[in-house]
Amino acid sequence: MKSFNIYISGVGGQGIIKTSIVMGEAAMKMGKSVVMSEVHGMAQRGGVVSTELKIGCSLSPIIQEGYANLLLAFEPLEALRAIHKINKNSYVITNTNPIMPFNISESKYSYPDMSIILKELNSKSKKLYVIDAVKIAEKAGNILSLNMVMLGGASAIPEFPLNKDILIESMKDNLPKKSYNINLKAFQEGFMSVSE
Repeated sequence: MKSFNIYISGVGGQGIIKTSIVMGEAAMKMGKSVVMSEVHGMAQRGGVVSTELKIGCSLSPIIQEGYANLLLAFEPLEALRAIHKINKNSYVITNTNPIMPFNISESKYSYPDMSIILKELNSKSKKLYVIDAVKIAEKAGNILSLNMVMLGGASAIPEFPLNKDILIESMKDNLPKKSYNINLKAFQEGFMSVSE
């Protein structure tokens, strides 16, 4: 069986690695093979963070150029930076809220216009889903639940290999008890925003 390849990108502090752990444990609960790699940026300064997950048969966690089935981008510019990982059959889910990278804020370059980013992502993928994850997370009760909004969105795409109920079980095992209800609400809202 071919693996389902997920590339997650964003910046430090958005909960990307926690999201990958929840997915990885859900895959194991379902008896699926999973391999994962992570790249930590300078989290304190909004550095780039990415993780790569392959669910199914695979020996290496690194996703070759053009082989991601899903690009899950917590930050729009990071979606654009990861565009080489997708192909015309890939799904892309991006959060619409920019976080200004320190290397742009301290240079003569400006952040690209959102319409340009979305047009480029749309032209290179099978289907682009755009989520205002910050707004949904705040509505759920805490901006820190943004990662569960994105995970909920991922679980709604066609061909996603992880069962929604098992993902929720994995969330329960890996997230703080006191914020579980907020995270669950964020997850469900993220799911709804993609499944509509």
